[in-house]
Amino acid sequence: MKKGSNKKSEKKPEITTIREAFDSLRKSTDFVFYKKEHGKVPYVISYFSSIVDAEVIHQYILPNLLQISDLEELKSKIPIEEIIDVTSPKDLTEKLPSGYVYIYFTDSDHHGVLIPAMKNENRSISPPEVEFSVVGPKESFVESLDTNIYLIRKRLPIDSLRVEKITIGDLSNTGVAYLYIEGIADEENVNTLKQRLNEIDFDAIGDTAYISQIIADNQRSPFPQILDTERPDRVATALAEGKLAILVDRSPHALIGPTTFNESISTFEDYLLNWYAASFIRIVRIASIAFSILITPIYVATLTYHYELIPKDLLATLITSRRAIPLPPILEALFLELTIELLREAGARLPTKVGQTIGIVGGIVIGTASVEAGLTSNVLLIMVALAALASFTTPTYQFGNTIRLIRFPFLFFAHAWGLIGIVLCFSFLAGHLLQLTSLGRPYLEPFYPTRVRDLKDTIIRLPFSKLSRRPVHNHPEQKKRFSPKDEKVHRDIDE
Repeated sequence: MKKGSNKKSEKKPEITTIREAFDSLRKSTDFVFYKKEHGKVPYVISYFSSIVDAEVIHQYILPNLLQISDLEELKSKIPIEEIIDVTSPKDLTEKLPSGYVYIYFTDSDHHGVLIPAMKNENRSISPPEVEFSVVGPKESFVESLDTNIYLIRKRLPIDSLRVEKITIGDLSNTGVAYLYIEGIADEENVNTLKQRLNEIDFDAIGDTAYISQIIADNQRSPFPQILDTERPDRVATALAEGKLAILVDRSPHALIGPTTFNESISTFEDYLLNWYAASFIRIVRIASIAFSILITPIYVATLTYHYELIPKDLLATLITSRRAIPLPPILEALFLELTIELLREAGARLPTKVGQTIGIVGGIVIGTASVEAGLTSNVLLIMVALAALASFTTPTYQFGNTIRLIRFPFLFFAHAWGLIGIVLCFSFLAGHLLQLTSLGRPYLEPFYPTRVRDLKDTIIRLPFSKLSRRPVHNHPEQKKRFSPKDEKVHRDIDE
């Protein structure tokens, strides 16, 4: 008797806590509570109308409720998977706001069941907006996790593609999936990523950007240590090379890791062009990034400390241009740089058509007015405009923000110590990059540590016939991609 009474006393508080959790959800105005007391079996059905698909309720749930006598029969007749038995208050507080319908019989001791009926309102698959390419696929990720996984599985229809899902966020309950190819991806990389994702303790995950910042090796670094992309074809290619991918529900982007500095300045379109054209474009892109960072600091350093470096033919032009300028070179450069950043930020925040007008008209009007007012010189205006244009060649948006940011330390060092200051700032930057890692892997691979075999796909991209092995820095378990032909057979035209 004593033992049985303990069981009964334990069961009653459990039912009470479930009912209390259920009552707390009823405080929202979009919460539907329908109780039917007359009929074959009295029942209660509850859900959030704002997130539940009413067609599922009227077509699959309500007609079956009129024909059954218990919950087990209901679960067998409703053609919906993942019906959950309620066992704790946590089931209600987590599943109901996610789009589940709660049903329980008032004359039964069963706690009820949760049936998924969430709305499926997602935008259609559209072309990429940030990583647009002239050639190649025209699909990008959307805000649905299942759709994004489909876009990757469509390109990798293999049984070794592993998709593992977890839930992160105490408030958002965001679904996160990490993908890898078993037998190719390094097991150590998989375990590192799995550990970092499981250790995330954050209330609301709004986008993949949250994940990339939280799991970064060095959160104080301005460089992106996890590659962000909106192209499923780039993710599929990275997975085939032995990398890992992260998808976040309600985010139209994916994360790729471990990544390197070289991958931040390359695009997927480089592999869709002839290797001559792709290599030339990469060289132009790298030169543009260096030009964007260094041209303004070199101007400030030369005019402040190193007049002897200016050619005689150019000296007269600079004197004429700066004759009426009352500001020192550093303030002149900062004025134009901040003006460019202001126009860029204003154009990005305004509506598309208005933003384009502000960027073009504002740049012309402000540039012309500043030169005529004697605040800046024509030479520096041209240099800043070219530097801004060169910065647009950066293929990834996050890396472009980094380029815009590190230009200012170079400016201040150039003003303080001239060309020696630029070299000193570059030394600090190189030292930071040398110790930077991505998921525990060196960020500067294959340059440092040097991987000679991986240099075939860095500044110069060699033909695919020379890329028969996967990159060493990914530490793939299966290193060979295909078997290259040892020799080419040349045939005559008549054959």
